[in-house]
Amino acid sequence: MKNILTVDLEDWFCVEIFRDVFQTSQWETLTSVVEESTDRVLDKLRRTNTKATFFVLGWVADHYPELVAQVAADGHEIACHSYHHRMVSSMTSSQFRHDTEMALAAIVKACGVTPTGYRSPSWGMRRDMPWAYEILADLGFRYDSSIYPIHHDIYGDPGAPVKPHTVALPSGRGLLEFPASTVYVMGRRIAVAGGGWLRHFPYWFTRWGIRRLNRRRLPAMVYFHPWELNPNIPRVKLDLKNRFRQYGNLSVMERKIDRLLDEFDFGPIREYIEGPEGGKMKAHL
Repeated sequence: MKNILTVDLEDWFCVEIFRDVFQTSQWETLTSVVEESTDRVLDKLRRTNTKATFFVLGWVADHYPELVAQVAADGHEIACHSYHHRMVSSMTSSQFRHDTEMALAAIVKACGVTPTGYRSPSWGMRRDMPWAYEILADLGFRYDSSIYPIHHDIYGDPGAPVKPHTVALPSGRGLLEFPASTVYVMGRRIAVAGGGWLRHFPYWFTRWGIRRLNRRRLPAMVYFHPWELNPNIPRVKLDLKNRFRQYGNLSVMERKIDRLLDEFDFGPIREYIEGPEGGKMKAHL
């Protein structure tokens, strides 16, 4: 079964735990690894002839347009990851619309592609935010991938559906939703195959989780950030929990991605949407 591979194209200093450490105006002064790390990811995808969905941060598109253009030229799906990496749940509707419009403009300018998919930074969407879905629909998006159906101290909507599904909007429109992958372990939903969870859990658990989803005819949604493949990203003083989140197991992440690409078949979200299962979802729009 073909699974879904997604890459959140951002730099190490953009993550939520650094929101109170660095102002966005400081980002240009920090040591960037986004070009080197993304080139490494692209090489791996070329080696295995794998296409992925890249959720591109608008700020990255503005500052590294050649990089985003190369991702598009390699045939990967270009989607939107906001402009300044602010969680949707932290913004007003007007702020969210403005941030998303800025991101779209930057991405189109960089690579000539208008994204139809959106992912909130730090999975910052919930089902009780129909206004955000309406704005995405207004701006021409076909799907969202911002829901994490788990309990977490930063994000999460634990009661949300775990399968790709259609979100019916108050306006009568609909948007496809692709939640992050979870599996049930002893009656509890556990995140699998993405980001810090992929780094910190042993590889056998990730492989088991993907195979379990596939046995239920569900695609696994694998996601990671290019900087996670770089164990030499700058170190910043953090509390123990956030230090583990940011720097834990960086040295093994590249090997895990290589094993996933060798053991499983992956494609972008648009490929799923254009296939038979996506057709069933679209029938409810």
